[in-house]
Amino acid sequence: MIQIPSDLHPDLVPLAFLLGNWAGAGVTDFPGAEKANFGQEVSFTHDGRDFLEYHSHTWILDAEGAKVKPLESESGFWRVGRDRKVEVVMVRDDGVVEVWYGELADKKPQIDLATDAVARTAASGPYSGGKRLYGYVKSDLMWVGEKQTPEVPLRPYMSAQLKKVVSPEEVAEMARNLPDMPDDGIAFFK
Repeated sequence: MIQIPSDLHPDLVPLAFLLGNWAGAGVTDFPGAEKANFGQEVSFTHDGRDFLEYHSHTWILDAEGAKVKPLESESGFWRVGRDRKVEVVMVRDDGVVEVWYGELADKKPQIDLATDAVARTAASGPYSGGKRLYGYVKSDLMWVGEKQTPEVPLRPYMSAQLKKVVSPEEVAEMARNLPDMPDDGIAFFK
């Protein structure tokens, strides 16, 4: 269920589905790098102003799902402009800064983004742009990223399925607000 906090800036209501802490796993595959499974933690927060703050950390997973090494980290700010246009400013740990523009889908929690500007430090690897698709599907946050370099045309390189992470405080709040349950527990579902 998507909840809209009472102190969320009105412009951000279409992005409310992103709010919270998310964790999950995905696959990365791009020429020049080894195909791998990765874990990811993402947070989207707000402080009442007209943007969401975004942080993402990924790491390579071994065959048993244990963390092997860091993969990518990125941070940024998400806004909604006129006509449900989304703009994102993002910085990555590898020395890349990006400006993304996109649109919210009509009548569903989905965002399509494409890079408009890319700036790189001398130490960063080759990168010339990308696309991303984010969607809220059956209570999960799903995303797929496409990437291009001067040598490799635009192609998918990462995708993940993330589940909402619930804090101990949120669990306590849920427990306080539980409806009265029938003694057998089964009648509740009828």
